[in-house]
Amino acid sequence: MTDQLTALTTIFTEFYFFLTVVLMFFIHVGFCMYEVGAARVKNVQHTLLKNTMAIPLVGLAFFLFGMWIYIAFQGWPVSSTALSFETGFEPWSTKIAPNLTDRISGVFWAAFALFGMTAASIVSGALIERTKTSGFFIIAVYVGAIAWVVPAAWAWAGNGWMAQYLGYHDQYCSAILHSVAGFATLGILIHVGPRIGKFAPDGTPREIPAHNPWLITIGLFMIYVGFWGFYAACHIPIANVGTEAAPYWTATNIYGVPITLSGVTMNFLMALFGGMVTAYLISNGNAYWTYSGGLTGLISASSGNDLYHPVVAMIIAIAGTIMAYKLHYWVERKYKIDDAVGAVAVHGYCGLFGGIVAGFALWGYPAIMPSDGTLIALSEGAGWFGRNAEGLPVVTPIGNIIGSLVFALGFGLIPGLIIGKLLKMAGLLRVAPAVEIHGLDGKHIPVTYPAASGMEAAFEAIQRKEAKL
Repeated sequence: MTDQLTALTTIFTEFYFFLTVVLMFFIHVGFCMYEVGAARVKNVQHTLLKNTMAIPLVGLAFFLFGMWIYIAFQGWPVSSTALSFETGFEPWSTKIAPNLTDRISGVFWAAFALFGMTAASIVSGALIERTKTSGFFIIAVYVGAIAWVVPAAWAWAGNGWMAQYLGYHDQYCSAILHSVAGFATLGILIHVGPRIGKFAPDGTPREIPAHNPWLITIGLFMIYVGFWGFYAACHIPIANVGTEAAPYWTATNIYGVPITLSGVTMNFLMALFGGMVTAYLISNGNAYWTYSGGLTGLISASSGNDLYHPVVAMIIAIAGTIMAYKLHYWVERKYKIDDAVGAVAVHGYCGLFGGIVAGFALWGYPAIMPSDGTLIALSEGAGWFGRNAEGLPVVTPIGNIIGSLVFALGFGLIPGLIIGKLLKMAGLLRVAPAVEIHGLDGKHIPVTYPAASGMEAAFEAIQRKEAKL
């Protein structure tokens, strides 16, 4: 009977992750629609190709080394087991090839690769209309296959040293993925500079018209759908957290802690609702911010949406949405940062906020749990900031503060600044002013739209005047 149950759960889990990969692809459909809608007609084709080509590039990078990093670095640099060079995810490994002895690794790899593609897409939208394709591809590989993967190895697994020593908890990657991608974007934006004409001579920001607001709206809805797949892929759908003699079958989070998909569903929706309503009110019904508010709400609450009460998820979503909206415009005015789609605010600020607040809201909850009746092997000295009655590390504010700041700054902002500077020095970051004004679709034949609208033509006149062309 036990063997039959094991076989059934294995096959079910394989199919479960297969479906999550399909759902997560909607994230990229949504990002493409969103970015293309936000671009002006003279940049539509370039924007689309830049985003879609990040998918195979990050996927190939994940095949070559991304998943290896995730497995190899879980104990490094703290654990005595440290760096593992044989993970089973090397490109030549038979583990991810078709075989009947391992039904999980291939679809699990695919889910992680889709996470990486999402991280690259976050950066893509903010840089539209003035960034060279070659430079962006370098950025995409770093952000999608390295930048968030090391934090995931450290803090997004029961064996990760930050989960064991700091009690770090970030179930749906608010800080691990979103803050890293968002703050890396900020570092790049500092060097790439604003689009020509974005700021008036007195420093006042101008609105650059999107060519298709409705495409933006539908794109954001598609991202919501893909986010369901993202959430689903962050669970073990069925596991025995009891013993063989007294089994207890349940879904678990990424750390092995028992959860219910019913509770996760409630929290997902309450965070989405709270973010959208709040954004609608504070933006006076601005369509872009209303639908972006769904994402700000979700990302703000995602660190703890596996364990929050729905009311807590909604409150955190409301607070994160207000913060993102206010900070976006303050940073834009104060530092002349031209973030074309608000990616830094939506993903960076909300991701960092979500990672930090989870440490307070979940203070004392177990950070990791037994798996199949056997304790996850703890490193000596694990649980620096406390353990529960079972001897397992617990979630604490200081653990989540340390981890979230290390991820956002150490893997996001600082490398973003360095990469942006190097690409700028190499002439790979930004197109020439004449190309920017003419439109990046100039090299694509046929041009997607034969002529710009009157509104865009008027703004182009401002650009030519300020660029002295």
